Amino acid sequence: MANLIQSESHLLHTPGSIQPHGILFSLTEPNLIITHVSQNIAEYLGISPQSLLNQPIEKLLSCEQINAIQQTLYQAKGNSNSCQLSFSTPFGKKEFEGSVHRLANMIILELEPKIIEKVENLPDFFAWVSNALANLQKTSNLSEFLHLVASEVKNITQFDRVMVYQFDAQDAGEVVAEAKREDLYPYLGLHYPAPDIPEESRKMYLECRLRYIPHLNAPPVDIVAAENAISSLSVDLTCIHLRSVDTCCVAYHHNMGVAALLVISLIKDGKLWGLVSCHHQTPKYLPHAVRVACDLLGQFASLELANKISQDELDDKIKLRSLHSQVLEAMAQKDNFREALLSPFARLLELVNAQGAAISLDDEIILVGQTPRSEFIDQLIEWIDPQVTDSIFYTDSLSKVYPAAAEYKNVASGVLLLRISQVRRYYLLWFRPEVIQTVNWAGNPLESFQLGADGNLVLCPRKSFELWQETVRFVSKPWKMSEVESAIEFRNAIIGLILTQADELAKLNQELERSNLELASFAFAASHDLKEPLRGIHNYSVFMLEDYTEVLDEIGIERLQTLVRLTQRMESLIDVLLKYSRLGQAELNLHKTDLNTLLRQVIDVFCVSYPENDLEIRLPRSLPLVRCDAILINEVFSNLLSNAFKYNNKAEKWVEIGYLEPREQVKRGWIDAQLAATAPPVFYVKDNGIGIRDHHQETIFRLFKRLHAQNKFGGGIGAGLTITKKIVERHGGIIWAESIYREGTIFYFTLESYSIKSN
Repeated sequence: MANLIQSESHLLHTPGSIQPHGILFSLTEPNLIITHVSQNIAEYLGISPQSLLNQPIEKLLSCEQINAIQQTLYQAKGNSNSCQLSFSTPFGKKEFEGSVHRLANMIILELEPKIIEKVENLPDFFAWVSNALANLQKTSNLSEFLHLVASEVKNITQFDRVMVYQFDAQDAGEVVAEAKREDLYPYLGLHYPAPDIPEESRKMYLECRLRYIPHLNAPPVDIVAAENAISSLSVDLTCIHLRSVDTCCVAYHHNMGVAALLVISLIKDGKLWGLVSCHHQTPKYLPHAVRVACDLLGQFASLELANKISQDELDDKIKLRSLHSQVLEAMAQKDNFREALLSPFARLLELVNAQGAAISLDDEIILVGQTPRSEFIDQLIEWIDPQVTDSIFYTDSLSKVYPAAAEYKNVASGVLLLRISQVRRYYLLWFRPEVIQTVNWAGNPLESFQLGADGNLVLCPRKSFELWQETVRFVSKPWKMSEVESAIEFRNAIIGLILTQADELAKLNQELERSNLELASFAFAASHDLKEPLRGIHNYSVFMLEDYTEVLDEIGIERLQTLVRLTQRMESLIDVLLKYSRLGQAELNLHKTDLNTLLRQVIDVFCVSYPENDLEIRLPRSLPLVRCDAILINEVFSNLLSNAFKYNNKAEKWVEIGYLEPREQVKRGWIDAQLAATAPPVFYVKDNGIGIRDHHQETIFRLFKRLHAQNKFGGGIGAGLTITKKIVERHGGIIWAESIYREGTIFYFTLESYSIKSN
């Protein structure tokens, strides 16, 4: 089929003939010798074509007219421009108007007989042009603008039907605006397949803005060539308005009931955006002035078209940039990159008007909205990654390029992927579901091809243009360029945010490193410089109690005993500080740990430490395996268990140790159901002890903060919960308490950072 279209299209711009309503000359440069002439020259000028070949143009035109032609070409910078010429003929003086063109090494004159228009009609014509341009400029809506273009062209041309025809990315077309006679069948909304206007035809519409055919069935007129000139079939007539009509085009429009045709090109950013196509059921001649007006209107419409589309795109961009600001502001307030992308997750979808999104961070996938399952997304990323260009990939029909995606077409017929990092496996994907469409075609598009005698498909005009409907599947709503640009800008903003946070984190790390060094220095001083004199004070106090009891009175002995107790307490405080400071510096010894075994060890030690305890320890179910530092987590459970025992004045004391699964967390409203698939378990230690007053719950984790007197509830220095919190945080978790005063307390904690891994 491609070879056939190429062969046919070759004849389109070099047909070797013109339409019969005008004449054509081809001249050599610089001597202006006639090398080609249309066969109908005798009909218009009363001169045989052969008598003009190889003759100078001076035989027909005066020196003034020749100078005017050359001046016209000079002013047009060698391309083409309009001209008016007169000829003396056996029929009298004949006035012509047309265009002069310079093509390669020849000049081509195409001329039509001039119709003397009434002077009083000209003001109406100019008024129409002025009013039409003013009306078009006022409209802001693209659809309204295109309908107004169709209406204005119909008003001046009086054609039966005027349509605005828009090309899509695949070169198929759709009638997006229409003005017609009321009795005609509407074509508005109908689609036309790409072969209806072959590629070469589209190229010619781009080069020649206006195509006029007053009588489609009029027989073409051959171009006669001089013996020493190139063949008439080699003369390029692309920009010649009189160029004859291809037989396939004639048959195509004949089947539509069209006898006269006017086509105006709509060009945006140097590309053919669409056509204004005018149909008339009978032959129709348009004066040259009307065609000039239509050409002017087409040029103005092309400029305004770009403005209207740009305005629509600008409105989209303003809306999307406003969303950017809100999303980035929310992200900037988050310390965790993962949480930042999800805050708020609804805005993440709005950034590109998607129904679902997936954030892939190395081996972790975060899902938002309607998406395929995680394993499908993993496979999709593997397939897309080699095809990513400039960190982006998008399509509105994923299953056409990746057949496996047909399985999840309901949520991901369209996909837009961003590669956030070139180093790490960081991707952001947006999804759109399948939108089942009914496309209205002007006739069955498959009828544009027939099987030829050689077995190949042959392009041919369709015989029917009645409504023919096709159901389109596996396609989403297409991604707008403004949405694609929005995604790219969002990626750049994310990278900028990450770099900013990385810079801030680096500064914090430097400050933390300095603080840690100071803390290490303090720990060293505390362990050597402070403990040494403290031991001396303690020892001398003990010696005095042992050796000088006889000479000391009762008050002196009591004061020395107090000094001994104070030195012991101070040494305990220093030991806790040392232990606390080392928690933040030592490497964790992480291993997969059975918490049930660890908890049995904790309970055994507890029973040895408190042999007379009457605490009932409840274990509702087995605890899961976790990756942790077993020695430190042993201390967490030991501290919480001993607190549950010490701070309990009930006759029947009990403590319960267990955990909450993600679905239980959802029921409590702690996490969203979308995050339940991969949320970590929440462990708890619950007792029926004395409880904690509400205003004390924020202070219980502070170092050396006791809520009771030293001699109550077993003493202590108020460091157990502080160390417990530090250990939990070292494991990337969090710890908090819920308590009802005099009824009991529940301590909750996790043992890993809040992750969301979907299955």
